[in-house]
Amino acid sequence: MQLTKKNLEERRDRIYDAIIVGGGAGGLSAGVYLQRFRLSSLIIDKGKARSFWMQELHNYLGLPPDTPGRVLLKQGKEHYSSLDGDMLNGYVEEVIDEGETFAVRVKVGRQNSIYPVFRSKYLIAASGIIDHLVPLEDMKNVFDYAGYNLHVCMVCDGYEMTDKHCGFFAGSEASIEEMVFNLSWFTPYITIFTHGLFEVSGEMREKLRSHGYRLIETPIKQFLGENHHMTGVELVDGTVVELETGLISMGSHYHSTYLKGIDLELKGQNIVTDKMGRTSHPRIFAIGDLKVGLNQVAVAVGDGALAATQIWRDIRRASGPRLWEENLAVKA
Repeated sequence: MQLTKKNLEERRDRIYDAIIVGGGAGGLSAGVYLQRFRLSSLIIDKGKARSFWMQELHNYLGLPPDTPGRVLLKQGKEHYSSLDGDMLNGYVEEVIDEGETFAVRVKVGRQNSIYPVFRSKYLIAASGIIDHLVPLEDMKNVFDYAGYNLHVCMVCDGYEMTDKHCGFFAGSEASIEEMVFNLSWFTPYITIFTHGLFEVSGEMREKLRSHGYRLIETPIKQFLGENHHMTGVELVDGTVVELETGLISMGSHYHSTYLKGIDLELKGQNIVTDKMGRTSHPRIFAIGDLKVGLNQVAVAVGDGALAATQIWRDIRRASGPRLWEENLAVKA
């Protein structure tokens, strides 16, 4: 059921088997599996799934390569709803561990907001990340190309950049070290842009020079192109640099502040889990981009299946086998 301000009172006293924070590919996958395991689940979705901004899913098995991420999410929500799962559009502000249950406080509505609290036995953190983009005065100019031929994930989209003149938009020297020399597997025609955000060491300058990669530190005025196809950048000094594709590596914002009151093992900003997605807290699972691992739609979908399956195993083992009451009555 789709919960709204008008009907959510019907669920306020319910204790769900699992609440899923995030309605992206991973969260929807977890919800589908939980419902198929005859468990109760609520997906709370803030409406900003990273995969929604993907204009074409070139690497998801079985889908046409031009399938937009929003289509995958729409179909996932329809599948989940057909299994009688509950969904609420809202922002999770806080999760409190009450012992046997979690209390999940949600902000519902941007105007005249209300703050209901829902409870569950398990929690699945599937709220993901959002990538920092090149900070221009006109951010619409960035969004015109981001998700088309201006990419944010080399593992996802490196193939799309094969032997093309690529602009690499770095947020730090560490991102250059981590990404550029791996990007060269797909294309050696790399120009690094710092946008004037940080200083590049002499050692890194020499390393880039020795590989033939250009370094441009002048800030960017705007991206150039048409019909969402980026063809280059114009710098603030009027210089135009022609490009065929681009990769942004300027860091990410992790949507996990609601977990700040719970002591979880972290690696950097990522949550450490076991192979089934269980965190250092036995009843909290983390899937998709929040956990340590690859940031891939296909991986997130698999993570959701694993986490839901482990929750089912936990609950099944605790409740024991069901009895065939009629047969027992006849034998008696």
